[in-house]
Amino acid sequence: MSDRLKAMQRIFGAIIALSSLITVPPLLIALALGEDSQYAFLDSFLLIGAVGLMLWWPARHARYDLRLRDGFLVTTSIWVIASLVTAIPFMLAQPFLSYTDAVFEAASGLTTTGATVISGLDALPRSVLFYRQSLNFLGGMGIVILAVAILPMLKIGGMQLFRAESAGPTRDNKLTPRIAETARALWMVYVGLSLLCALAYWIGGMSVFDAICHAMSTTATGGFSTHDASFGYWHSPLIDGMAMVFMLLGGINFGMHWYAWRRATISHFQADAELFTFLAIAVIATAIVSLNLFLAGRFDSFAAALHHGGFQVVSSLTTTGFVTTGFSDWPGLSPLLLMLLGFVGGCAGSTAGGMKVARLQMVVRQGLREIKQLVHPKGQFVVKVGGKRVSESVVISVAGFCTLYLLSFLAMTLMLTASGVDILTAFSAIAACINNMGPGLGGVAHHYNSLGDVSIWICSFAMILGRLEVFTVLVLLTPQFWSE
Repeated sequence: MSDRLKAMQRIFGAIIALSSLITVPPLLIALALGEDSQYAFLDSFLLIGAVGLMLWWPARHARYDLRLRDGFLVTTSIWVIASLVTAIPFMLAQPFLSYTDAVFEAASGLTTTGATVISGLDALPRSVLFYRQSLNFLGGMGIVILAVAILPMLKIGGMQLFRAESAGPTRDNKLTPRIAETARALWMVYVGLSLLCALAYWIGGMSVFDAICHAMSTTATGGFSTHDASFGYWHSPLIDGMAMVFMLLGGINFGMHWYAWRRATISHFQADAELFTFLAIAVIATAIVSLNLFLAGRFDSFAAALHHGGFQVVSSLTTTGFVTTGFSDWPGLSPLLLMLLGFVGGCAGSTAGGMKVARLQMVVRQGLREIKQLVHPKGQFVVKVGGKRVSESVVISVAGFCTLYLLSFLAMTLMLTASGVDILTAFSAIAACINNMGPGLGGVAHHYNSLGDVSIWICSFAMILGRLEVFTVLVLLTPQFWSE
């Protein structure tokens, strides 16, 4: 075996072995509460850990400098492998899912999509509920960045993995000189925000267990809940308002949060063009949806329409997927607008999914430039974002990304309809999965267990494709990638 393959085997073995550690906290909870799921988590820990060690041990001394193309392969493989192995507890413990459904649930958690095939969450053991939420938490900042941050054995080629995993068009920007320090800095901010969120939820009236669980999926913009009714379980405008604040914080570039903490200033927030656009979209969409709900008589007062409309807009724009009343039966344009907000997503460098606000800014400005060019053929126009010129290479790259993103969405929607799913359900299911948003319309408004196995696998692929922002996965499907 070549040094390159041995190095990859070492990484995969380490990731699988580390994945077994995810089962330890729910195992301890199950033991403390005397839940039968303790045996499932113990078996999962031993099985996953043994497989990981068997892969890692023979290749533990391998040394090889990963290239950028290796970063794409390793990153995609890590997300796929992690989804496959973290699915095991869902099979062995209540709700005893099939492997297909279990992989979907695990992939949904790790990619922070928040879609689920489980109905009856309130009846599940607390250890299983905690396990679901922990998948959201780990997937929020990215298991690859976690690996780069804490594993000295993965420092070889760390930059290649970070480039392949990092979200947004500014993925090469580093906060610190060393890539591992950058990853650790991001994780410190992420954990800090999650702790503040848990404290806020507890003060707002949640139990300690629910506060911790929902904090893990809020900052991660993940959307998993411990209740079928999601945030509708509490009927609390205060808790909903807290959730909106932390969902918005999760949708903002975490590099900016780090800078604010490090420099004790918020001036850079005010000067950021992407953040301004992100918040403007949230405000305008909230006004449209709230007015639509009030005028259509969906809620008795405008305050109630603003409460539920605003919550759902923030949840959709940040691709979190929390709900209060559910939106699939809302009147007029609201359901479709909320689904389309998922395509926008949050800011580059956030935990949110979607195409990202920065990219859409560039695409719109490029379109406007083309119109100006038609009117003034001899004129020289440049694309600017935040008053700064964007290079032609970045504009072309972003246009290519948006094209491939939408073509992938259309292709998988057609595949879902070909498998027998109605058009509305297929459209919203793929939109919700590729944007890592969660709830859809039609047959997937509440859960995805009405879909067949083929459709479930397509949706699972869509979640990973969206989480890794298309390029990282699609490059593996080109013949040029595999030819030396």
